[in-house]
Amino acid sequence: MVKSGISRKAILASTLAAGLALGSLAAVHAKLPAPPAKTDAEKAADAEKAAAAKAKDAAELAKAQDKAVANYKKGKGMADAKATSKVSPASASGKK
Repeated sequence: MVKSGISRKAILASTLAAGLALGSLAAVHAKLPAPPAKTDAEKAADAEKAAAAKAKDAAELAKAQDKAVANYKKGKGMADAKATSKVSPASASGKK
């Protein structure tokens, strides 16, 4: 018997590893079955959920916009406009 330097355990381990790799490759490429078709009631429920979500998003957007406008008016935005629009009587008549 001639020893080639490779033990039987190494050959067995490499064979098992190759088999495991092929098995996982086959599992990755397996095709899943198609989902069942939706009924009219399920389609209507999905449409209702989508409409409710759209209405909620619109309400949240409007609330955020109102908050931003209020913050703008409260902060620099309207303070600068008020300061420039007010004219003192002395400057209006040209006297100091």
